[in-house]
Amino acid sequence: MPMPAFRHVMTATATAGALALGLTGTTAQATTPLNYAALGDSYSAASGVLPVDLSSPLCLRSTADYPHVLASRTGARLSDVTCGAAETKDFTTSQYPGVAPQVNAVTADTDLVTLTIGGNDNGTFLNAILSCGTAGVLSGGHGSPCKDKYGTSFDDAIDANTYPALKRALGSVRAKAPRARVAVLGYPWITPATADPSCFLKMPVASGDVPYLHAMQAHLNAVVQRAAEETGAVYVDFAQASAGHDACQAPGTRWIEPLLFGRNIVPVHPNALGERSMAERTMTVLGLG
Repeated sequence: MPMPAFRHVMTATATAGALALGLTGTTAQATTPLNYAALGDSYSAASGVLPVDLSSPLCLRSTADYPHVLASRTGARLSDVTCGAAETKDFTTSQYPGVAPQVNAVTADTDLVTLTIGGNDNGTFLNAILSCGTAGVLSGGHGSPCKDKYGTSFDDAIDANTYPALKRALGSVRAKAPRARVAVLGYPWITPATADPSCFLKMPVASGDVPYLHAMQAHLNAVVQRAAEETGAVYVDFAQASAGHDACQAPGTRWIEPLLFGRNIVPVHPNALGERSMAERTMTVLGLG
């Protein structure tokens, strides 16, 4: 082969090799797994959904929770410390013996943090559901006995106690990982906006208290959103996405299991469909996957 032609061939080969290396490097960089820390309460832990994560049995965490779904679909390296019954204080203190504060899972190398939190502070969800359920049974489903008895007390406690606690908890996350993306998920709807008479046996809440509970949950989500935005986090809103998927809907449609005759061992919590849907909505909002 003449020398000029040989030089052209060698130049073209070298150029192609450099391009190939460059593309390989770009691909490797683009597919570097995210360091992902999942924090939060039972809505994040999927308490009641099988299979159970046996690494922390006290937390009633499922390996089918939305953090595992999200990590599986994105290839992220997951550190899942979600824990049933967690409150905001459990971000910085031990919830149970042998269960470390949740922010310990967050480091300077963390790229992504997701969480739901706030619903257990003041016993908001538990007290509201049990109180309104009891009042509903005693009233035969008529009137608004829970609203008449408790009035604005749940909302007042959310404003006075939950909101500042949320800001402290989210601040502790931001302090550990100032460059991480933090996504705070709202709570999917537990009840429909108005009473469904056919639902009373599953969710024994009086007809006038169904919109009362719905409004209380909307208020909690608004406070969660406010705290998220004020601490530089992304809020993942489920107000529209979970409409029509509340606990009164049929299996296969509902994301939340009802208080009675549900299919999860922990009632009034997301089922597997709900957890997958929460993961999908979060990925859409964050532009992942």
